[in-house]
Amino acid sequence: MKNIFIIAVLCFTNVVFAQPTKLQSKTDADAKALEPKLIELRRHFHQTPELSNREFKTSAKIVEHLKSLGLEVQYPVAKTGVVALLKGGKPGPVVALRADMDALPITERNGLPFASKAVTDFGGQQTGVMHACGHDAHMAILLIAAEILTKHKAELKGTVKFIFQPAEEGAPADEWPGGAELMVKEGVLENPKVDAIFGLHVQSLLPSGQIAYRSGGLMASVDGVDIKVKGKGAHGATPWDSVDPIVVAAQIVQGLQTIVSRQTELTKAGAVITIGSMHAGVRRNIIPETATLEGTIRAFDDAMQKKIHEKIKVTAEKIAESAGATADVKILTMYPATVNHEGLTNKMVPSLVRAAGQQNVVVTQPVTMAEDFSFYQRKVPGFFFFLGAYPAQMNLTSQPTHHTADFMLDEAAMITGVKALVNLTLDYMESAKK
Repeated sequence: MKNIFIIAVLCFTNVVFAQPTKLQSKTDADAKALEPKLIELRRHFHQTPELSNREFKTSAKIVEHLKSLGLEVQYPVAKTGVVALLKGGKPGPVVALRADMDALPITERNGLPFASKAVTDFGGQQTGVMHACGHDAHMAILLIAAEILTKHKAELKGTVKFIFQPAEEGAPADEWPGGAELMVKEGVLENPKVDAIFGLHVQSLLPSGQIAYRSGGLMASVDGVDIKVKGKGAHGATPWDSVDPIVVAAQIVQGLQTIVSRQTELTKAGAVITIGSMHAGVRRNIIPETATLEGTIRAFDDAMQKKIHEKIKVTAEKIAESAGATADVKILTMYPATVNHEGLTNKMVPSLVRAAGQQNVVVTQPVTMAEDFSFYQRKVPGFFFFLGAYPAQMNLTSQPTHHTADFMLDEAAMITGVKALVNLTLDYMESAKK
């Protein structure tokens, strides 16, 4: 997941709370009994993190666990991904459950007794490797959900496809596309064809055990933008002899901000353009020939996303032209917006309530980070939600933020994630039979 946020929530009311079936009562008891194993698995993955498309040991552990359950296992998928199939004892729909597997190039410093000690070379620099976004918890949750559902295989009214996906954080540049996009291209939603897919993401800044969801646009699309400004170099003492690419690049940065603030219908949906990198020159008294800008684009609406892309290109090129320079603009399309299927979301909310309790299920505002779960949702109805995991023992002024060396989560929240995925699966199968 790209970046993190302090989530704003609204209390959810008027949910029709369904009583658990006999099977769901049994699966809840199973989840409680397997909680020590759930924590053990999470800590194993936390201590042995691997970067995107390099999840070899991680995949091996997952394959071992799934095969021990007697499931049909496919490996590798999309380089290092794992897919397992559970065929229930009764006919019914195909439900997919997804977890991501990759870690980040971050050196852990939170003091956990099971903190990662892994190191790697990343971009020519030595760095630690850390599960700083909760993917270790996602894998453990899905493995235990698989174990519970397999135990009750004879009673299942359908088929479950367990998807363990690599490279959610983004494949290496020379291996693009990766992650969910490649999983879909390799047919993970086919044979058998998936009817609905569910996924979750832990949130370290949301109260532990709380579930936050939203129908429609939940998370933004993410695209990259690279702009190379070419001017004319000169001595720093005689700028009139130059076409200064640094000045032109600065004007482009300013101009891009008006695309969102003055040219985008923000009452319809939010959008963000951020320039996070600017490079030019090697010495204070030399005006260079070129300057480069790198940034990110976020949007919730496909048409708005396309318009922003067009506006960025026009704005950069025309500003450069006005100064006698040129601007080469490249838009790097990455992940589409994560949009929860309205009908599926509304139907499945009672399942979340049963798992977490009515007081712990809330509606959230859209958030501007991105998730490649969106690629699955472009093909089949999908529902993605957040599982709060703010460490209960931490002072509320602390910020165990995702994608940082201090990231932490409350392991006690994970059992709620297991129960949520199991309940979603059972309820969807039951509703499909009616």
